[in-house]
Amino acid sequence: MDRIVLTGGNKLHGTVRVSGAKNAALPILASAILGGGECLLGNVPGVVDVVTMGKLLGILGASVKTEEGRVAISVDRIHSTEAPYDLVRTMRASVLVLGPLVARWGEAIVSLPGGCAIGTRPVNLHLAGLSKLGAEVAIEHGYIRAKAKRLRGARIALELPTVTGTENLMMAACLAEGTTVIENAAKEPEIGDLAAFLVKRGAKISGAGTDLITVEGVRALHGADHEVIPDRIEAGTYLAAGAITGGEVNVEHCRPAHLEAVIAKLRETGATVTEGKDSIRLKASGRPRAVDAKTFVYPGFPTDMQAQMMALMCVAEGTSVITETVFEGRFTHVPELQRMGADIKVDGNQAVVKGTENITGAPVMASDLRASAGLILAGLAAEGITEVSRVYHLDRGYEKIEQKLGGLGATIKRVKGGAAPAARATA
Repeated sequence: MDRIVLTGGNKLHGTVRVSGAKNAALPILASAILGGGECLLGNVPGVVDVVTMGKLLGILGASVKTEEGRVAISVDRIHSTEAPYDLVRTMRASVLVLGPLVARWGEAIVSLPGGCAIGTRPVNLHLAGLSKLGAEVAIEHGYIRAKAKRLRGARIALELPTVTGTENLMMAACLAEGTTVIENAAKEPEIGDLAAFLVKRGAKISGAGTDLITVEGVRALHGADHEVIPDRIEAGTYLAAGAITGGEVNVEHCRPAHLEAVIAKLRETGATVTEGKDSIRLKASGRPRAVDAKTFVYPGFPTDMQAQMMALMCVAEGTSVITETVFEGRFTHVPELQRMGADIKVDGNQAVVKGTENITGAPVMASDLRASAGLILAGLAAEGITEVSRVYHLDRGYEKIEQKLGGLGATIKRVKGGAAPAARATA
């Protein structure tokens, strides 16, 4: 099993380019099911979740051709409407094929999803919404089964602003008869990117990026070309890496407007952050100041940056309180940070972090995708060598992270298999 081995203490300097957003690419790929014709997608990140989605679409009958950063996909016919357990269990976003399958092909059989163990993320809002659109929905033997001759437009008031739920229902509504209104919709940039792609294909969608989305159903969608937006969480991770090492990092090919909450918090720590048209430069010196952070739905501080911010606060001057309001099980990185000497106390959905001047390298184990990034950031600031195991979580969402950090001056490498002692590892 691969590990990331890094030696801390280097101030990061230089420029890093952000890849396409995984969380935008996945629903866009799933939406190919909605119509015939070829879709040419650019800026697609080379991460495991994208590969998994490609495999799933191939099983359903799609033609998927991948080159470096580009995907050509067409779904002129399918030979299955079933998304099997073996694939869906590894990636929660697989549930995004549910709405498109029912909308275009009249049936979907999708295994209940898996993915990162970061708390309960029920699909009941997806199912209730599809029922509103006229689908017959049932859960049997661990599978979601949905049927409809043709979906009908409806008003859907979401109990919570779920991102994948909003995406699933928006896609399904594209081919429904009549008009669908989604209230309390999620507002993440990835939803706006999906809507932009669907509109290029002939869909009629307005309000994406607000909490009220209106979709006028059409009979069919056609192919289109589209460039996936940059990954705001990857950009935020590299900015935090610059801050935790007291370095100067220029993050290119990103959208500063998508990172306003993150930028504001980094400035509170004392870092100088300068926004360009499609770049962000961060310069830090000395220890960061402790700041409180509370995760919230977009445009609030993203839950996907919580572990990285906590790592930064571990070496800050003062005490901070990190509050997690999105997922109740997203403090699994805390015991690993404590192994590195961090002073953290958890009480419910809050973590009180007392910054320490020095944390030390240690063998640690990643529990989910963003926890992996948080542990790597801690390792960048730690004295000595840190080994992060179970980095298959990391590979689900970060493209070539060790190469990108290495290009900024980090002493980091990937170790394939084996179990070399940390004390003998070199990077």
